[in-house]
Amino acid sequence: MSRPVVPKAEFGSYYGRPVLNPPVWRSPEIPGYLFLGGLAGASSLLGAGATATGRPGLARVSKLGAFGAGLLSVGALVHDLGRPARFLNMLRVFKVTSPMSVGSWLLAGYVPLAGAAAVSAATGRVPRIGVAATAGSALLGPAVASYTAALVSDTAVPAWHEGHREMPYLFVGSAATAAGGLGLLAAPTGEHRPARRLALVGVATELAALSVMRRRLGMVAEPYSTGTGGRYLRAATALSAAGTAGALLGRRSRLASALSGAALLAASACTRWGIFHGGRASAADPRYTVEPQRRARDRNRGTPEGNDPAAGSG
Repeated sequence: MSRPVVPKAEFGSYYGRPVLNPPVWRSPEIPGYLFLGGLAGASSLLGAGATATGRPGLARVSKLGAFGAGLLSVGALVHDLGRPARFLNMLRVFKVTSPMSVGSWLLAGYVPLAGAAAVSAATGRVPRIGVAATAGSALLGPAVASYTAALVSDTAVPAWHEGHREMPYLFVGSAATAAGGLGLLAAPTGEHRPARRLALVGVATELAALSVMRRRLGMVAEPYSTGTGGRYLRAATALSAAGTAGALLGRRSRLASALSGAALLAASACTRWGIFHGGRASAADPRYTVEPQRRARDRNRGTPEGNDPAAGSG
């Protein structure tokens, strides 16, 4: 009867050091940039819908929120880059294959449009320019809300890269949750319906995408359930549940709507912080880089998972 003469290979890395260089992105700048960009893009879309359906209070809140969030998003990115000139340098060329290049151009075009729409909504002046700016910012809004998913997925960070299929749905759902939450928090109660519906769709999309991603990624998704990333994502789930309950049960209460809106905004922020910290944790542990590569190699060779051919037999 044959038996292995070489013990089964065990995982290890060079002196236990990470295989990947950790991301140089910092917190709170980059998770804030991810959150604020999503809030801005989805709010522009909600503001355009509110304008078209005759809800001036919701339109004004959404457009002001979109402009404010867009400015802060650019500010967070510039602060992480170190100096404004680096952001301007990214506008010297346009590379459709680079999410950062595409995103920089999107923000450069989007923020002025969102600003013009917000000023017109707040002052009532230049209505024609306001209408054109509202349409333009709404057109760019979905791209602004979603391109950061491509940005984080287009890296070697295991928990980000391996989640590239679900990450756009997760980020768009989180953006919708935030924009709906802002509308519930600050818009007149009688104009809440579109914001409530957007928030509920956002919560459902976000939670479904996260659940599917965790199942598909298997062990690579562990940092989304443990450590700092796991704590943020558990908080996001709890806040989403509280915000959803408040939005459904407190429709006629100004206080309940405001509290549910604040909870939904906080839930969206926690999601972005959770994804950020989960990705950093996966890059720091070489196991999340090497083991999926070994499984992929074994699948390509037709080797049963867990049976390393290097073990040999006598």
